[in-house]
Amino acid sequence: MAERIYLYDTTLRDGAQTQGVDFSVGDKRTIAEHLDAFGIDHVEAGWPGANLTDDAFFADPPKFARATLTAFGMTRRAGRSAANDPGLAAVLASGAPSACLVGKTWDYHVTAALGVERDENLAMIADSVGHTATRLREVLFDAEHFFDGYKADAGYALACLEAAARAGARWIVLCDTNGGTLPHEVEAIVGQIIRRIPGDRLGIHCHDDTGNAVANSLAAVRVGARQVQGSLNGLGERCGNANLVTLIPNLMLKLGYTTGVAPDRLRQLTSLSRLVDELLTRKPYRHAPYVGAAAFAHKGGLHASAVAKDPRTYEHIDPTLVGNNRAVVVSDQAGRANVLARLADLGIAIKPAASAVGKLVDVLKDREFAGYTYDGAEASFELLARRALGGVPDYFVVEGFRVTVERRRNAVGALVSLSEATVKVVVDGERIMNVAEGNGPVDALNAALRKDLGMFSAYLQDWRLVDYKVRILTPQAGTAAVTRVMIESADGAGARWATVGVSGNIIDASFQALHDSLVFKLLRDNAPAP
Repeated sequence: MAERIYLYDTTLRDGAQTQGVDFSVGDKRTIAEHLDAFGIDHVEAGWPGANLTDDAFFADPPKFARATLTAFGMTRRAGRSAANDPGLAAVLASGAPSACLVGKTWDYHVTAALGVERDENLAMIADSVGHTATRLREVLFDAEHFFDGYKADAGYALACLEAAARAGARWIVLCDTNGGTLPHEVEAIVGQIIRRIPGDRLGIHCHDDTGNAVANSLAAVRVGARQVQGSLNGLGERCGNANLVTLIPNLMLKLGYTTGVAPDRLRQLTSLSRLVDELLTRKPYRHAPYVGAAAFAHKGGLHASAVAKDPRTYEHIDPTLVGNNRAVVVSDQAGRANVLARLADLGIAIKPAASAVGKLVDVLKDREFAGYTYDGAEASFELLARRALGGVPDYFVVEGFRVTVERRRNAVGALVSLSEATVKVVVDGERIMNVAEGNGPVDALNAALRKDLGMFSAYLQDWRLVDYKVRILTPQAGTAAVTRVMIESADGAGARWATVGVSGNIIDASFQALHDSLVFKLLRDNAPAP
């Protein structure tokens, strides 16, 4: 039977330290929910007490079906007891059943950064881990700068690990904090540690400063470490963390290990990777291993001819195993398989050979070519699919809209801006014209559209917009660029969903996403067809 590797995701904490990345609470919830559904064992959601975003997340975390929610913190401060340390108190009060505590294992940092004696640092580790272990389901010890510490003083670095292990740490995580260790060094050092700490209690956490984070993680697994930590798309400070999107298929498809990710769920890997990029309004890296748009793309000539005869010639795996597509074959079969899988997730039963599936695949390809993406906009995809299958009523028809923006000085001389929207809609045969003002054009459109939708207004009273993102698709066009707008919405029942719009006019793109969001709300709440 294949050995089990446990997956620990640090996207929401370590990944948030990436330059240019700023997760909202909604982003963190969305990513956490997808990680849980995907099969990740631990989701490290943040550092309680460190910032308002993390505090808001832990105040109302999503309910997990598989993953263990984990809070990050540090060992107690010198001169304090574990019971009276405010940092530990915040971790314990977070509501997370699991905690990962970082502590010093490099003697240089102990004396130079902490300014304490080496024995005091050992006591700080033991006290903190022991105090936490009696109050939570489990505690992990993150051995900061472990490989540098081991090279400087192997005996002391190992003593730090053993102090945590004796105090009750479930996992001892060896961290290559500055990313400077190479694979042969990781393999040799972890091979030594495994003699003192069993592999089923040992984890690896690598940074990518030498471009070896994935290789270093695999080297540690090769000699016995059984937990792997990393982030989606390799997000992280400086050069990033070990990329779980690359590590997971390497562990499962190349090395034959089992993880919490079932083989059928592995097919969602590409969508999960692109979801994160869309939430961050980043362009997905086309050449990313396994999930990039060019990962299985074959240009004309010898390669294309060989792949057409036997894909194994130039492809190391079947791309559909990770939810990706082959780009050279003139066929919709890969796209059809992905669409069928997504329809199944929505509970839509349809025969694979049905003509409607082929039509939906064609529509998706056309719309994605135009700039739409549905990896981060599941509600828009569901509407598109159900419309293709004839399952979405025309609750209301928008005949047209107009938006004006005025910028002027008010009575006291301050510059103010005001937006006004006019929307003409037909509801159940009745033509209605709504006019409303807002803080901006999207706010005005929303207010005008929802001002009077006849019999459907009551269904939309608890709808609210919680996030709004814009991405430029054609930057070479300057101010005339095509834009993609993604809107995240929520309602009083706690449901959240995302929709997308694309246009050369940012207001029109926003309106498309807004319209989809309102229609999805009506469909989800079983509003009657007019």
